[in-house]
Amino acid sequence: MIHEVAGDLLLTRAQAVAHGVAPNDHFDSGLALALRERWPVMAQDFRHYAHQTHPKPGEIWQWGGVGGVRIFNLMTQEGEHAHGAKPGRATLGNVSHCLKRLRHALDTSLVKSIALPRLATGVGGLAWPEVRELIERHLGDLPIPVYVYVTYHAGQQADEPGL
Repeated sequence: MIHEVAGDLLLTRAQAVAHGVAPNDHFDSGLALALRERWPVMAQDFRHYAHQTHPKPGEIWQWGGVGGVRIFNLMTQEGEHAHGAKPGRATLGNVSHCLKRLRHALDTSLVKSIALPRLATGVGGLAWPEVRELIERHLGDLPIPVYVYVTYHAGQQADEPGL
């Protein structure tokens, strides 16, 4: 079931977090930057993964780290970018492919709850109503709670029903 919540995604009590990135992302803006600051090893591991596999938009990469948190990096944005340059724009096709892969990963894992932002609507530049529809289509009938952080409130823990 999808729950739209307000608060700081970094304070979620969900077992996993999903967010949008670009292939070879440097995690230097938006939520990716906040995640890099909280889990610097995750960003280092992503850079190593990207160098080894050359991921493409529409793919996902999951990282399991400190304290049992799992982070799903969804490659919603286009292309590689140079350090310091802005990542490419997101596409609805990339978001849809990522959500299909995320759904499969959640169906085959022991993750019991997941939190995500308004995917691809910040740096990615997409319209929230279109992205919301994709989230509902791909994740709406999951048997675990899905918390979508639709409003950001720094330092405030969201009311996450079921946790």
